Amino acid sequence: MHATASTQYSTPPRIALKVDVDTLRGTELGVPRLTELLGRFAAGATFLFSLGPDHTGRAIKRVLRPGFLQEVGRTSVLKNYGLKTLLYGALLPGPDIGKRCADTLRMVRDRGFETGIHTWDHVKWQDGVTSADARWTMHEMQRAVERFESIFGAPPRVHGAAGWQMNVHSYRLTQRLGFDYCSDTRGFHPYIPIVNAEIVACPQIPTTLPTFDELIGLDGNDASNVAAKIVRIAAETSAPAGHVFTLHAELAGMQLLPAFEQLLRAWRGTGIELISLGGLLAASGTDRLPRHRTTIGTVAGRSGSVALQGPEFLPRLQHPPLRLT
Repeated sequence: MHATASTQYSTPPRIALKVDVDTLRGTELGVPRLTELLGRFAAGATFLFSLGPDHTGRAIKRVLRPGFLQEVGRTSVLKNYGLKTLLYGALLPGPDIGKRCADTLRMVRDRGFETGIHTWDHVKWQDGVTSADARWTMHEMQRAVERFESIFGAPPRVHGAAGWQMNVHSYRLTQRLGFDYCSDTRGFHPYIPIVNAEIVACPQIPTTLPTFDELIGLDGNDASNVAAKIVRIAAETSAPAGHVFTLHAELAGMQLLPAFEQLLRAWRGTGIELISLGGLLAASGTDRLPRHRTTIGTVAGRSGSVALQGPEFLPRLQHPPLRLT
């Protein structure tokens, strides 16, 4: 039996908003619109940026992945991303997002929002990291960290992997590169990840709710009613620490901006506190986080596999020593 909206949340009820920014178009157009809208609702959020080249056009090689074409058809990729974006890295050179949009990224910070790393090259990471070795993984993450520091003058505190794609090396690097916390997985509540029986001392704050693009085009959901659907799912799903909702600047900051406004209005109307990932972790208390294994699996409405929060890790109980008499 699902929890009701009045019993599922801690006090005060809270939802962390995580904004993934994948492309140049999303950075230039979607991000300013989202900061303006969030400001009107006095809502906190965490913006995670793609900091290197926009190679969106190279995603065409996913065409053979099961479910990819159906996902593309449901979410109107051409309308949302624009033809030019879909040619970057294929027929057009990929523009350097961090260099071209540094002022926009700093504007987000200056308006009081939490900022962090999504990736260096979104398509390269999403399509390559699961089979990559330690050297490749370090190269990609280090480039993103260095670019972030060059833009903001401070190291990044939070990492959220593109497409929720991770490998054992990237989990280890979240600790080694000094992130305070990450949001690289899908799951249920904040936790300390266990990867191949190894504790990674960097808390994970997983996405708990479905995204717009995972719902639209399925079961009668469209731009006019998808906000109500997400409100209903959040109310019916137990999340004592609070939910995490991930949105994409290319969708929620453009074609789906009215839907996102509906969502904010509905949550604000029920007294829900809208905060950043860091705010959610602070409310959860890092000293009480359970340890969970990480795993790989599927999410309804999304093609391919993603990194998941697995079962809780419980160390084997030790028998008391035998006492000789």
